[in-house]
Amino acid sequence: MVRGLFGLDRGDPETVARGRIKLIMAAFCAVFIAIAAQLSHLAVTSDPGATRGRGSDAVSSARPDIIDRNGDIVAIDVKSPSLFAEPRRLIDPDEALEGLLKVLPDLDVEESRKRLNSGKGFAWLKREITPAQMRAIHRLGIPGIGFLKENRRIYPDGPILSHVMGGVNVDNQGISGLEKYIDGRGLAELHLAGFATDLQQEPVQLSMDMRVQHAVRDELIRAKTKFSALHAMAVVTEVNTGEIVSMVSLPDFDPNVPGDPKDDAYLNRLTTGVFEMGSTFKALSFAMALDSGRIGLNSSFDARGAMHFGRFKISDYHAENRVLSVPEIFLVSSNVGTAKMVLSLGVDAHKAFLKKMGQLDRLRTELPESSEPIVPRRWGELNSATIAFGHGLSVAPLQAVMAVNSMVNGGWLIPPTFIKRSQEDAQKVAVRVLKPETSDKMRYLLRLNAEKGTATKAEVPGYLVGGKTGTAEKVVNGRYAKNKLLTSFTAVFPMDRPRYLILVMLDEPKATSETYGFATSGWNAAPTAGKIVERIAPLLNIAPRQNLPNAEQLLRMPLKVADRH
Repeated sequence: MVRGLFGLDRGDPETVARGRIKLIMAAFCAVFIAIAAQLSHLAVTSDPGATRGRGSDAVSSARPDIIDRNGDIVAIDVKSPSLFAEPRRLIDPDEALEGLLKVLPDLDVEESRKRLNSGKGFAWLKREITPAQMRAIHRLGIPGIGFLKENRRIYPDGPILSHVMGGVNVDNQGISGLEKYIDGRGLAELHLAGFATDLQQEPVQLSMDMRVQHAVRDELIRAKTKFSALHAMAVVTEVNTGEIVSMVSLPDFDPNVPGDPKDDAYLNRLTTGVFEMGSTFKALSFAMALDSGRIGLNSSFDARGAMHFGRFKISDYHAENRVLSVPEIFLVSSNVGTAKMVLSLGVDAHKAFLKKMGQLDRLRTELPESSEPIVPRRWGELNSATIAFGHGLSVAPLQAVMAVNSMVNGGWLIPPTFIKRSQEDAQKVAVRVLKPETSDKMRYLLRLNAEKGTATKAEVPGYLVGGKTGTAEKVVNGRYAKNKLLTSFTAVFPMDRPRYLILVMLDEPKATSETYGFATSGWNAAPTAGKIVERIAPLLNIAPRQNLPNAEQLLRMPLKVADRH
């Protein structure tokens, strides 16, 4: 038969015809088998949403899990049903809408009617409905109404990490916080190309510790309530790597629940807000003075009386009215002494130092939300004098934290990060900004302040805490309001081998009977920081110790090279 088919055999024509028919039938069978196999494969493995429209009709794509530094999940995708219609297949759009409203009474009637009557092949009706709603609609048996399983972002801890995580839109695309950062690393391109749906991706590991985050937030809520503050903020960093271990800004929000981004709760004041940091900023002035080589711990400055610049006057909150040594200026937080110390080095040197410490430029981290510092347009002696003690320059709190980290870690300025980072990787991005001996002197001053200065209420036995208070008057209608304070406290521990820094800030705290009518930092932010140290130190594997060195002994114990790194 085969020989006859190809004309090699001049035999019976009937045999040749039958052979050709059989060959054609076999070819058709092979083609149909191949098509059936491909359709079966697509039915089993493909995402039905992948064939739907793009743009406004896009099906949500998968995102990588996000885990904290200990491997605990803080963001994950789950499958959730969404309701769609095929208007071309609908028999009676009005009847279909009436049935759907019985199950989904919150459905936008006018918009849904418009979509059902559009005559299109596909139209969304409601994204992310519950399984119970899906079953109820399915029982209605409406032709042209169907469901798609989509990826929905879930945050198991709710508001606990909200300002860091940010959020996603209805198509599961990052719109703020770390979720937006993840899209910026290439996930958005995968979405557009259609390759991110159900794609198994490596988890993103954060530097954050959820155990510490819970403890910090809990103490902040207590402090905000106790002192009737408008807002409360805190951040915990690892001083040797720049890792952010915890960040809380109250009020916060639940990223699992849609809300209004313009709401006050959505503002992360630690990165997006800029503030005059008050006396906590004095630490930079002392670091500048000691690093210059022209001023030492034995230097002294005249703090008798106020300083006058035309109609402006600079005075001390509790004036000592005497000549003060550098440590004494730090302990009593003298504005006059700090201003004179900075002015003795010159305005240009002051600007250059703050520039080097990253205080005059926008701080860039993985969070896309950040603000430019507010810097004086014309910077003269009066500006340097006020900036020396924390007024006249507004920065993001995390920006100031980065600078203080360098004062206690041996002199390295390390950009902060929300992503887990090794010590080796930290050193690759670290920049030397202070001499090692300057860092040793700053550790001495911070510890001395906790022993006998304004930071005594932050002392926690066994943990060798050091720190600096800050109380700034807020600007209202262009003037400083004496009854509206922003208090802050920077705590570092343990001071003999610094590991962690905590910044606590309270917005307009009120005096209580326990504070004897005072609302300054030493009475609210400092004790709050002490409570946080007491709670998180064990979680960070730092045990309390006995027979710890005092500040004077600490000064004679410079950090070893191994300790600095």
